Amino acid sequence: MNYYQNTATTQSAFSIQQVMTSTMKKVYLKMTLALAVSGFTAFFAAGSLSFIQFIINNSWFMWVLLLGEIGLVVGISAGINKLSSPAASALFFLFAVVNGLALTPIFWAYTGATLAKTFFITAGTFAAMSIYGFTTRQDLSKMGNILVMALIGLIIASVVNMFMRSSGLDWIISIAGVLIFVGLTAWDTQKIKTMAAMMPASETGRLATIGALSLYLDFVNLFLYLLRIFGNRD
Repeated sequence: MNYYQNTATTQSAFSIQQVMTSTMKKVYLKMTLALAVSGFTAFFAAGSLSFIQFIINNSWFMWVLLLGEIGLVVGISAGINKLSSPAASALFFLFAVVNGLALTPIFWAYTGATLAKTFFITAGTFAAMSIYGFTTRQDLSKMGNILVMALIGLIIASVVNMFMRSSGLDWIISIAGVLIFVGLTAWDTQKIKTMAAMMPASETGRLATIGALSLYLDFVNLFLYLLRIFGNRD
């Protein structure tokens, strides 16, 4: 009897490991595709004279893009359990396009060499922290709660500095932003891994989308804060 119980337990553990591994592969694939979509969108929009002219004459459009991004993130996060997997994926990639348009100005402000250098630094840092979050046996949930509170403080400080325009505070915000999103990358990875281990195989498609969205946001924000530190403007 113990033999069959042990065999069943082993098979169950193996099945959970398979589902978790498959889900994480889907998460990283979707995130990578979304980053590629955003990058190509920003690159081609930055090279479009008509789009440049439109932005110059209609600065309000950037606010529309920002509100659209917030709306899509909230919509995907709040409605993930009601959306079908294809619908959630479609909204996620729509968000990637909108965010690509919103990121277009960085191609005007920074050199190509600076963007490439910062991207590879971001990719290396992100990979290291995501691997750590995936492999560590330490529970990162307490750290995650602290980081979320720190992120709220970072947003408030950023809004305040929009009016103060303090270069010193901007430097502190940039350093803090890097540290926060480095930590969030590890925490989000562990959180997605834990959810994948508990979720039935039929639900992994939607989990892959919401997980990819979380890691995508970590990557993009880490990239932007590193760019503020290392970037050389044109």
